[in-house]
Amino acid sequence: MNLGSILDAGSFDEADEAFAAFEEWAWEDRGLRLYPAQEEAILGIALGSNVILATPTGTGKSLVAMGAHFIALAEGRRTVYTAPIKALVSEKFFDLVEVFGAENVGMVTGDTSINSEAPILCCTAEILANLAIRDRTAGGVTQVVMDEFHFYAEPERGWAWQVPLLLMHEAQFLLMSATLGDVTELAADLTRRTGRDTALVTGVERPVPLSFAYRVAPVHEVVEQLVEDRETPAYLVHFNQSHAVEQAQALASIRIVDRAGRDEIAEAIGGFRFSTGFGTTLSRLVRGGIGVHHAGMLPRYRRLVEQLAQRGLLRVICGTDTLGVGINVPIRTVVITALTKFDGEKMRRLSAREFHQIAGRAGRAGFDTEGDVIALAPEHEIENAKASAKAAAKAAGAGGGKKAKPAKKKAPPQGFIAWSEQTLEKLVAAQPEPLVSRMRVTHAMVLGVIGRGEEHEGEALATMRTLVFDSHEPRAAQYAHARTAIEIFRTLRRGGIVEVHEDARGERRLRLTVELQANFALNQPLSPFALAAIELLDPESVDYALDVISIIEATLENPRAILRAQEHRARGEAVAAMKAEGIEYDERMERLEEVTHPQPLKGLLDEAFHEYAREVPWARDYELRPKSVVRDMIERAFGFRDLVSFYQLGRAEGTVLRYLSDAYRAIERTVPEHSKTPELEELIDWLGELVRQVDSSLIDEWEELAHPDPEAHRRARELLGLGGEGEVAAPPTRSVLTNQRAFLVMLRNALFRRVQAAAFERYDELAELDGQHAAALGGATASGFGEQRWRDALAGYFTEYDEIRIDADARAPGLLEIDRGAEAVAAGVWRFRQVLLDPQGDRDWGIEGAVDLAASEAEGEPVVRVERVGPLS
Repeated sequence: MNLGSILDAGSFDEADEAFAAFEEWAWEDRGLRLYPAQEEAILGIALGSNVILATPTGTGKSLVAMGAHFIALAEGRRTVYTAPIKALVSEKFFDLVEVFGAENVGMVTGDTSINSEAPILCCTAEILANLAIRDRTAGGVTQVVMDEFHFYAEPERGWAWQVPLLLMHEAQFLLMSATLGDVTELAADLTRRTGRDTALVTGVERPVPLSFAYRVAPVHEVVEQLVEDRETPAYLVHFNQSHAVEQAQALASIRIVDRAGRDEIAEAIGGFRFSTGFGTTLSRLVRGGIGVHHAGMLPRYRRLVEQLAQRGLLRVICGTDTLGVGINVPIRTVVITALTKFDGEKMRRLSAREFHQIAGRAGRAGFDTEGDVIALAPEHEIENAKASAKAAAKAAGAGGGKKAKPAKKKAPPQGFIAWSEQTLEKLVAAQPEPLVSRMRVTHAMVLGVIGRGEEHEGEALATMRTLVFDSHEPRAAQYAHARTAIEIFRTLRRGGIVEVHEDARGERRLRLTVELQANFALNQPLSPFALAAIELLDPESVDYALDVISIIEATLENPRAILRAQEHRARGEAVAAMKAEGIEYDERMERLEEVTHPQPLKGLLDEAFHEYAREVPWARDYELRPKSVVRDMIERAFGFRDLVSFYQLGRAEGTVLRYLSDAYRAIERTVPEHSKTPELEELIDWLGELVRQVDSSLIDEWEELAHPDPEAHRRARELLGLGGEGEVAAPPTRSVLTNQRAFLVMLRNALFRRVQAAAFERYDELAELDGQHAAALGGATASGFGEQRWRDALAGYFTEYDEIRIDADARAPGLLEIDRGAEAVAAGVWRFRQVLLDPQGDRDWGIEGAVDLAASEAEGEPVVRVERVGPLS
């Protein structure tokens, strides 16, 4: 019986009755006896107190949250669960649907809104903060469960964890994290605001205790010892994605699992599809019992590693310090490869909070009696220790009590931030640092307060005073925020966005002259600007579709890895061009400062945004970011693999895919139907299918959230293979031919890449394209065009014409003829003719061949076989 059924079956007159009902359910349905800390926290909630639950990882905070929701519903109240990332929010949504029933649970993430009036609402902290700002009653919510509350101290997002505390005085709070530090002041403040007692549940002993060690030994020696002592799975923590992959590859020479283990892994992997590049590397690693896990990987690869780890098949996982927030990967031992990290500005030692967040992942409740945390010494210290030991051994071998000659010590790298065993000891003993307030004041906040309704001037002022002077900021910061709020208010009045008027009783009131966008402070706050900017474009322009895409891309977050790679390549090409022109070094360096990643429409967008912000002042809270990733792919006729290869982004495939997925969703959802031309619709279809063929999970998740099926979600999670047998749950495959319009765009791109390469006489690239799918065609490269055949074929063309055009006209769909007749399809192919656009417009040369449909399905993209290049009959 789920908790929803228990609630439907009857009411609870006393708080302890509801508590007892939940306790009984936990045992009968989940087989869980509540820990003392869980009992204390849930009983505190039942008695009407706020609760700050600061207990170690693995002490069952999720069950406490569930108990809090149950208590709230038993009392007829509305409750909300918040988490820092949308993935955790959606996962919790499905968990709660399974426990409470679909009718009792809703979700709002900015991407989607499902059953948003439900008694249990799952959302990100920003959603709740904006709800509290814009609605005096916060949507009727009277209980708030905030998970990962240490995000309160995040520089960019911490304000969202603080705002509900400041404004929701009628609510009961459950604040949870393993690394909160000293929260006595926070507890006292919460009691003052809400009038409720605040129970601190802290200092709880872990059900699986941890031991700490400092090792002056190379990674491979430590790993070999852990494998021998059966103290795995081990998670090797790195503070750089590249280092994690390099370490995994370095460990591949060690025998991590035996032959039987390898066979079991191979059986579990089954027909899982690994693509070229990093996929080939990962396939080799996991078959040897070594996993890699970081945010730059494709989601399907991360899930594969998680599933294999959950089944106990991987002995070692090399990953980053986030350890995958919210990911349930069983870990026996955590190995921290350094006690310093680069934080985006400088190298520094780990904070106590960071250290305890990482260390807390060790030890599996129900599996281990102890968890181990090992910190490794710096590399130069390890080498010096080995050299000293070697010198001592040499002296001992010489006999005669000869004193060992001191080994020459290796100095640390320049600028190195040192750490030692004492550093580890201090971190182990240290409590997480006290939470630091990160409040900020924005146009959105001021407008939200004023937009609550026909606000009395004094009421709006009182609310802003609470947000500013009753915040947890230092006094100087409060005054700075007050000045910001005043300046924003003056800007809004000067712009005519806010009016001050007197009502019938002569009281001054504030009124907005515009209607607030429902989600202006959520996921894509500049989407309304994009709509306005699209209206400035000429739909008849040959670049219209590309320009629409550029406008949408400018509203998205910057994918830094891609933009860095684009800028690096652009600067390399610029230097080569300037050298060829004979430009001196100093001038080259000066000019190089102006070279950056492509930013199409930057001038138009900057000017349009300036005008837009005059009418819509809250837009100034956000930054317009012109860039070209999707457009760059279209103009270069790239597929996903081409983009990754061209910019050498093999270790950031997940970042690339996530950006392309976000771009697809933004274009699909933002551009109005009347603004979508046939060409743009084709490109939207192409982009969506491209993402699906690489890894459909991101789009599938989006579509699942739009049309949730909890039962299907439950069945999918059962396929994770926890402790089961058979293959892991491979991502569902979808035929690339399902969406033929998208496939045709892919085919046009594949052929236009050949046109571009031919135009620049890049014969090596043409040969590479010809051999790209040799395996899919049975290795029959001889049946296609090699480098020499392309040279011979194009020699005749360039005898007649000076160039092959590659402008917009050269991309016209009419230059590609495709035979999809019954005879061709019966042979398993489409036949094509790609006409080359010559300067005279004769159109009498072309590329002819076939598209192998079966091979295309296997590869997830068109597999082209060029058969002839020459004059057209």
